[in-house]
Amino acid sequence: MTTKFTSDHEWVRMEADGTATVGITAHAQDALGDVVFVELPATGRSYAQKDTAGVVESVKAAADVFMPIAGEVVAVNDALVADPSLANSDPQGAGWFFRVRPSDSAQFDALLDQAAYDRLLGDA
Repeated sequence: MTTKFTSDHEWVRMEADGTATVGITAHAQDALGDVVFVELPATGRSYAQKDTAGVVESVKAAADVFMPIAGEVVAVNDALVADPSLANSDPQGAGWFFRVRPSDSAQFDALLDQAAYDRLLGDA
């Protein structure tokens, strides 16, 4: 499974079944502080790349979650809605936000790999 990143601090992991799991990066959750609320997209809804697909709120700020690749949302993480702190404790595991069936695999390929994301963070 390959994980890529966006400059908006979302991560995207391609799964074996062809779906992509999306969440916020450790850097994003660290910058936000304690996450207290998440709003996730509706299952079955299609989004274009860079559309706002959700919201994450913390004790410090609120931020939009952007769709890193175009596609249809096929699942959301109900456990995250019930316990938003999962975004802090396990941002790239149990704290995932939603899964999408991509409509354009080239968009995934164009995202940042780990080295490029690390360089982005180094420049921040």
